[in-house]
Order: sequence, then C-alpha cells, then structure tokens
Amino acid sequence: QVQLVESGGGLVQPGGSLRLSCAASGIIFSINAMGWYRQAPGKQRELVAAITSGGSTNYANSVKGRFTISRDNAKGTVYLQMNSLKPEDTAVYYCHAAVISRGGGYPANYWGQGTQVTVSS
Repeated sequence: QVQLVESGGGLVQPGGSLRLSCAASGIIFSINAMGWYRQAPGKQRELVAAITSGGSTNYANSVKGRFTISRDNAKGTVYLQMNSLKPEDTAVYYCHAAVISRGGGYPANYWGQGTQVTVSS
C-alpha cells in the first residue's frame, strides 16, 4: 500500500556530515507526521527527530543543534541533515510516516527498511 524508501546512509568520520532521504509512495491521501528513528546494537529504537505536516519539529536532546529534519510535502519526502557526527550516532536509521490513504481515514504507521550510518575513524 505505502512504501518508504530511504537513502543516504554510509560510513563517515567523526565530525563529518551525512544527509538521509526518505520518499513515500503508494496509496497516499495525505501524510501527517514524518520522522527518523535509530537503533544501535543492543539498544531500543529511539526517536531522533520528527516533523509535522505544518513544519513543527521535535528532536532528541542528543542531536539538538547537530541534526536538522525537513520535508517536502509535494514530494512526500523527509530529510535528515546530520552534522558534527559522533561515534555514538552509529545505528540503523529508520524512516517513519503516519499516512492517511483515503479522505476521512485514520493515519497508519509505516516504516522504511532502515539505512546504516556508521561514524568511525
């Protein structure tokens, strides 16, 4: 029904930058919140950043001032600009979207397949 396709992960040195992208496709009437979560080995998945359809944002304390989330509503795409990356940012990053597939319907949660971000020298 709805697919989220992520791109932009990879290996970067400490202090470097990466930009993640996530594009939604399928049966979409509208998209409410979109966001990025991450899961490091042995840890629970945690919220990194989220953005509403109106542009309001929310960040984990650990990434405030370093990461910026944005979205293009016309393209159904959300981005995560990650600067000043640290080894502790290493994780699999997952895209999330709350999608309404028909007018008057309720939002359903969808997840991307995950993209690996590794911060290491």
